[in-house]
Amino acid sequence: MRLADFIDANVEPILSAAEAFAATMLPAASHLDAVALRDHMPMILTAVAKDLRSAQTRSERLAKSLGQQPRIHGAPETAAQIHALLRAKAGFDISQLVAEYRALRASVLSLWFEGGKAGDADTQEDLIRFNEAIDQAVAESVAYFTAEMDRWRHVFLGVLGHDLRGPLNSILLTAELLSKMTTEAPLERHTVRLIQSGKRMKTLLDDLLDFSRASLGLGLGIHRTTIDLTSVCIEEVELLRTALPDAEIGFRSEGETTGSFDGSRVREALGNLVSNAARYGTKQTAIDVALVGDDRQVRLSVSNAGESIPTENMQALFEPLRRGRPSDELAETANLGLGLFIVKEIARAHAGEITVTSSSGTTVFTLVLPQSAPD
Repeated sequence: MRLADFIDANVEPILSAAEAFAATMLPAASHLDAVALRDHMPMILTAVAKDLRSAQTRSERLAKSLGQQPRIHGAPETAAQIHALLRAKAGFDISQLVAEYRALRASVLSLWFEGGKAGDADTQEDLIRFNEAIDQAVAESVAYFTAEMDRWRHVFLGVLGHDLRGPLNSILLTAELLSKMTTEAPLERHTVRLIQSGKRMKTLLDDLLDFSRASLGLGLGIHRTTIDLTSVCIEEVELLRTALPDAEIGFRSEGETTGSFDGSRVREALGNLVSNAARYGTKQTAIDVALVGDDRQVRLSVSNAGESIPTENMQALFEPLRRGRPSDELAETANLGLGLFIVKEIARAHAGEITVTSSSGTTVFTLVLPQSAPD
């Protein structure tokens, strides 16, 4: 009997063994009944048997074992993928999910060989094909399980960031009220420090919320108005000069810089780029901010002197939770490594782009934004 026929003829003992093993996955399995313990295992077995009967080339079989084979049936999601989603919601961890497939593989093969299957050429072929089909199911399950866990992690971060904003705003308002009420120098210093720390925390929470939205595929929300980016950038540069007193920040503007933008988001992007330049660039050298516009787009660039960035590291700069090494070891490190990621998302929300060049000791980040919203 070929393995596909054996699976069809022995579904119940195979599933009984799989159910018994799933019941040992504690504490997640403690609240699951027999149907939930089996979950999509019957459909997975059906898909495996169908796969064993299908004609496949060597390259197709290799792709299948790597989880790259087209789905066996035309459903939006495979049984292995749905099984992974439900196991994630039930509280299984990824090692328990993979262990289920190990147990399923062992159950099928042990029952097959207990039936006295001879080791002929067909047996070897079926063994290879069976393992490839199980590997495909594992790859599909792991990918979906990981994506589901990441999604819930981002939801948690978003909820946490949102819920913390209320108490933090109360702290800031109270600190600002105390600052206005006191005229004693020691108390004033303490309240100023409290306000500065609170504002720093608010910035971190805002970054966390933006990261969560982007990671969930929601993108950053923007509100376009017709504004002159020159005045917007001048205001932000003045604030940055106050916040970064040790940095020399120059600004120049030319061309047509009035268009449809979210001024607040552009200021946020500029602030992140200049702060990044101050943190990682060579100290006591100027940071140059340039805004150049025409009738199609504006280009906002921030350049600074410093060690050149290796070409192979440039794309990673815009990945979330990545931080470089500050040029000054004493520089502030209380950041989440989200600044350049958020700049990229701001550019994307405007249908623009962010690029970076770095050579001969000069690094330039350029934010390119269209003058108007795309049709």
